[in-house]
Amino acid sequence: MKKVLLITLLLIMAVFVMGQKLTILHINDTHGHIWPEGDYGGLAAVATLVNQVRAENPNTLFLHAGDINTGVPESDLQDAAPDIVALNLMKLDAMAIGNHEFDNDASVLAKQMEIANFPFLSANIYKDGEPAFQEYMITEVGGIKVAIVGFTTQETEILEYLYAKDYEWKDVIEVAKEIIPELEAQADIVIALTHMGSNPVLAGPNSWELAKAVDGIDVIVDGHSHTFYERPEIINETIIVSAGEWAKNLGKLELEIVDDTVIFVSFRNLPVIAEEIEPDFAVATVLDYFKKAGGEALNIVVGETAIRLEGDRGVVRSQDTNLGYLICDAMVWKTGADLALTNSGGIRASIEAGPITYRDILTVLPFGNTLYVLEVPGTALREILQYTATREAGQGAMAQVSGVTYVIENKEAKDILVNGEPIDDNKLYKLATNNYLASGGDGYEILAGLSGYDTGFVLADVVVEFVGEISPITSYPDSGRITRK
Repeated sequence: MKKVLLITLLLIMAVFVMGQKLTILHINDTHGHIWPEGDYGGLAAVATLVNQVRAENPNTLFLHAGDINTGVPESDLQDAAPDIVALNLMKLDAMAIGNHEFDNDASVLAKQMEIANFPFLSANIYKDGEPAFQEYMITEVGGIKVAIVGFTTQETEILEYLYAKDYEWKDVIEVAKEIIPELEAQADIVIALTHMGSNPVLAGPNSWELAKAVDGIDVIVDGHSHTFYERPEIINETIIVSAGEWAKNLGKLELEIVDDTVIFVSFRNLPVIAEEIEPDFAVATVLDYFKKAGGEALNIVVGETAIRLEGDRGVVRSQDTNLGYLICDAMVWKTGADLALTNSGGIRASIEAGPITYRDILTVLPFGNTLYVLEVPGTALREILQYTATREAGQGAMAQVSGVTYVIENKEAKDILVNGEPIDDNKLYKLATNNYLASGGDGYEILAGLSGYDTGFVLADVVVEFVGEISPITSYPDSGRITRK
């Protein structure tokens, strides 16, 4: 297909050519943020915007670029059923499978796909030599034949190792080079609905690299990196868009299809501002029901803090924080281990000063991980801490620790002390961690080969207990365990 994008002359010519207008609405990385929060109106407000756009142009697609799971307790406790029912009411056309769709076992994902009235798409995930999920769909929108193909970041098998290890993660670019020409032959426009992000990733390409390497993709609607595009990125004649996170904005891309040419018309993000948008009645009513069903037990106060406990993504993935310390201290307290280690990517929110509820802690630790105890020889412990020294700021594998101090200099772990004593290569240490890391998740493969046991304690519940023991929290250390030079 010949594609022409962002060329002023052709845009002017398009006014005089009878083309077909296609509007693509999109959200991504909602993570259970489907109810109104602060200034934002949730999916009921998004539904109103979607309805308005469809009234303006019936030739409209509504897409989700993945990650409905994990982030808001009322949603997490109900396996994202509220999210899916709302999206059904909004007549979502398709969703990419995100990495967080593998936070739970395969039965949960199967249940989610069963209740959804829209396909979960991914072409690069295989099982037993065959595609594990629906690869693509071809639909007709106002006479326009549209192919939508899903791709999921290959780093899922590292980030969500516990359940993603059961699948084969094919190279996205290799799969795309095979499947895109087939779709071009069948459709007027090819859309890649991707959960790949624009940041550097642990494994496989990001969406920009996909666009550069593979011809024939007209549009990439992307998720994963929570990137907010004020304007599209154009790479190899492919338009790339993404709408940030948490349904704070609804992306709106308008195109003209003229013969075999896809012409860019406009792009904007529609802010989902609560006070400016009347929520859709049906969606709001259903979500209110689910909120009440999931929320009664979540408002129980379990402790109190006089200080902010820091867990914001941009902070906890780059440095030690008091909340990271508290979680690791709780792990040692519950198990009697010598030391504890957890991944910063498992810490999803901060706790503000004031009463601490069960909801607050489930928001911080939404994954349902259990507490695991491993027996670690001193030599292996050195290797583990050395791995943490190689992690770049921003990665979920960044460590938070208890019972150990060390210095990271030039990506080397030095001056290691376990409970104030120099590390002993001949000693067997007890290390508390979570079952995700114990299985080798986030690149901690060495842990998967160690002896140990799952305590069966849910990490969030352990932190609830610990917070109850130490409340009120008037101060908490936030530095000194890992020194980065």
